[in-house]
Parts: sequence; C-alpha cells; structure tokens
Amino acid sequence: MKNFFVLCLALISILTQSSNAQEWEGSRPNIVFILADDMGWKDPGFMGNTYHETPNLDRLSKMGTMFTNAYANAPNCAPTRASLMTGQYTPRHGIFTVATAERGKSENRKLIPPINKHVLAPAFVTFPELLQKEGYATASMGKWHLGGSPRTNPLAQGFDVNIGGDQRGSPRSYFSPYKNEQLPDGPEGEYLTDRLTDEALSFIDDNKEKPFFLYLTHFAVHTPLQGKKELVDKYDKKPRPDGIHNPKYGAMVESLDESVGRVMDKLSELGLEENTIVVFFSDNGPYFRASEATPLRGSKGMLYEGGIREPLVIYWKGHTTAGKVIDEPVIGTDFYPTFLDLAGIKKDKQLTLDGESLLPLLEAGKSLEREALYWHFPAYLEPYGGMKEKWRQVPASAIRMGDWKLIENFETGALALYNLKTDMSESINLAEREPEKREELFKALTKWRLEVNAPIPVELNPEYKESNK
Repeated sequence: MKNFFVLCLALISILTQSSNAQEWEGSRPNIVFILADDMGWKDPGFMGNTYHETPNLDRLSKMGTMFTNAYANAPNCAPTRASLMTGQYTPRHGIFTVATAERGKSENRKLIPPINKHVLAPAFVTFPELLQKEGYATASMGKWHLGGSPRTNPLAQGFDVNIGGDQRGSPRSYFSPYKNEQLPDGPEGEYLTDRLTDEALSFIDDNKEKPFFLYLTHFAVHTPLQGKKELVDKYDKKPRPDGIHNPKYGAMVESLDESVGRVMDKLSELGLEENTIVVFFSDNGPYFRASEATPLRGSKGMLYEGGIREPLVIYWKGHTTAGKVIDEPVIGTDFYPTFLDLAGIKKDKQLTLDGESLLPLLEAGKSLEREALYWHFPAYLEPYGGMKEKWRQVPASAIRMGDWKLIENFETGALALYNLKTDMSESINLAEREPEKREELFKALTKWRLEVNAPIPVELNPEYKESNK
C-alpha cells in the first residue's frame, strides 16, 4: 500500500510538471520582427505620407502602439543591425559604418578615423541565440549584413533558418535571378520582397505549434530602386505633393506594405494573433534621392533626426492599446531586453545590455528610467551625388536628453544644441544661448563615451588640405 501511495504521488507530480510545462509553452509569445531597410520616418501613411499607400501598416498602427520618437542606433545599416542583435551601443561591438570609415577623398578628411569592423564577432551573444536555447524556432529572412562566413552568418548567430542573409548590404536585383547563394532563384521575374514573404509564411506554417521568432529583414526599400512595373506605373501617374516622391520607391514601399499585410493575415488565419507580438521598424533614414523625412532634417547617413529617427509600431493583441501613441524616446537596443522579457528569459549578470525593456511602456503605461540616448559615429560618409554639402557625416557623437539634443563635431570641436520639442527640424543652434544646458549634455556625453570606451579620432590626416575645408 505504501509503495502504491508513493507511485500515485510520483504520477501526480509528473502530470503536474507536464501540465505546467504545457502552460509555460503556451505563455511564451511568438515574436515577428519586420525590419525595413532605409525606410524613413515619414515614409508610411500613418506618419503622414500622402504619396505612398501603406494600408496594412496604417491598420497595424491603429491596432497597435505607435512610437513617434523611435531611433536607430546609427544612421546607416550595418551598425544598427549589430546593435539590434547585441543590445549594445556601437562602441562596444565596433561596427560604426558600412565598409571603411575613410570614405570620400583623403584630402578632404581632417582626421584619421578608427578602424571599422565589418562583421559581428562570434563572441557576442545575440538575442536569437538565447531564444533558440529556450526552444524557440528562429528564422532570418532577408538582409543580414553582419558576416557571411560559417562563423558569422545567421546560422552561427542563433538562427535555425537563413534565407538570403550574408554580408551583402543590398541585393544585386529585386527580380529573380537574384545571384544570392543564400537564396535559390525563383521563377524569372519573381519579386524579392514577395519571395521573402513567401518564405516567412512557410516558416510560420511549419512552426505554428511551438514558439517562434521570425526576423523578416527586408532588403526593401534599399537601392537599387526597382519596383514591380504595375506599381511603378501607378505611382508615376499619381499627383506628387511638395517634396521628393519617386515612383519606383513608392512601388517598393507598397510591396513592403503588402508583405506586412500577408504576415498579419497568416497569423489571423492560424489563430496566432493573440500569442504573437509584431514589431515593425526601420534601420535608418531614407535615401535622399528617393524620399525625405521632412520636417526632420537630414537623411540616411546623418546624425540629424532624419538619419536616425524611424517609424515604429508594436502590436500584441490584448496587451497593446489600439491606437496608442507613445512620444517617449526609444532606441534599437531596447528590443533585446524586451524580447528576453517576452520569452521569460532572465538576463545573465555577465551580459551587458544598453537598452531598456519596452514592456513597462506597452503594458503598464510607465516611463523608462534612463538619462539619455547616445550615438557615436567616428567615421566619414561622402555625400550622395548632387548633394551641396561636402560631407553627409563627419566623425561625431550625439546625445538626446529629454527634449534636448547635442551633436559634437570631432573635426572642429563645435557643439550644436537643439530643442526638439520646439525645433524638430534642428534649424536653430542654441549652444550659445543655452550654455548651462549645452554643458549638461556635453558632460553626460563625455561620461558615456568613457564608460563604453568609444574611440575618438584625434590624429590629423597628413593628406588633408586646409584649402578644401
């Protein structure tokens, strides 16, 4: 009888553990992170664009929560993506720009910038690695731009599936044949954005019974500007408001929007909406010949708002408030701790994270407890052809603290101070009029650079010609 009693207790324990395991399994939400490439803050309809048609993104913004002050960690692709994957500011992983930091003519560069890393070192622990260890099925669909070797591609950084991801920053073509070793060609003329979406829907179908993380990282709307003909013709005939409006770019934006709609329809079809959090974000500002971020100043490659402020919508049925707008500044490094919280993963004490979980903002309406946001870009970016400026960006750092933003130019040592609440276009430099605020931000920026060991270029370039200043 005693043995029978012990056996019953053991059986009850096993059943209870099994039940708890199933309950926990069901409580971990799926995560769909849709990342656009080069889509500017003002490109979607929900941000006020009247030329681009984005009905699915607009619907997502009404169902979910929209952020008006969401930032990328850099004004161009690779460093932003490295910060997303690591949860760390650029000085910690050393990827500051795309390709070399010595862009443009040497005779125009006053300083010698630090060496720029091109791939994400395998030693970094990415959040997909942690999700994978917790039983999540993980997939990267599209642009990776952080390494193409077996040690640095998505499969080495926490993904079970890699479709199209390598060191390439842009596609050779948006139409098949793609000439991408990580993406088998489809039928001739197949459109890349559609193909990546097809692959994403198949992944969701295959993993609908367990938690999954889908990183749908589109190449769109990066150059080359190539849209489907019927959409290009449509936008070519549309009236164009003041500003830059490119029919090929408009077509690419609409195809990206269609992708978002197809993903949302698939989640609804499979009954996964209530257990899936959907994030839509972009990696930097728009290419200046294709679009603009007006009234924000600047575009891709600049530390002005137009280069780093991005559209962001987060939707989680039953958890996010429909139509809610959050003005509090957030940044790409916030996604790592947010996804850990969603998956119920406790942060390892040895793990350095520079962001804050967004769940308090989303679910409880609380504010985040941090002093400021920071950017460090010790590199040169030559202007696009046709730009009047000598540089898109010279080596610089920036800080946003509350409504205030300060940019330090390492070539000249000049400090530019802006009040983004009253001057979101960064047209009025208040550095001389507000010396106390200028020094407060500069002191915080200097302190942060020391904490993250940010390299500051100080060595003069012997090839520099003062006459070219």
